[in-house]
Amino acid sequence: MKRAFLIMAAITTLAAPAMADEALAKSKNCMACHAVDKKLVGPSYKDVAKKYAGDAKAVDALAAKIIKGGSGVWGAIPMPANTQVSEADAKKLSAWVLSQK
Repeated sequence: MKRAFLIMAAITTLAAPAMADEALAKSKNCMACHAVDKKLVGPSYKDVAKKYAGDAKAVDALAAKIIKGGSGVWGAIPMPANTQVSEADAKKLSAWVLSQK
């Protein structure tokens, strides 16, 4: 019984950060235009992570795009500003996006 509990606790602990950030993305309507592994209106989060891999300034740059919006990087459709996202949440979201493999 203890072993089963420890295994479940370990799984919950490892999965919690990823799920929390996905939940944040859903709560801020990011998932209306983006998906983790496929292009919707905007690029998939995995494609964004590949594009910015190794860029030390990517978290801050993407956080700014989340808040202010942007255009031209992924095609003709602009990303609208998302003013309901705080700077802290934008950084958390961009770090999560960049962690997608």
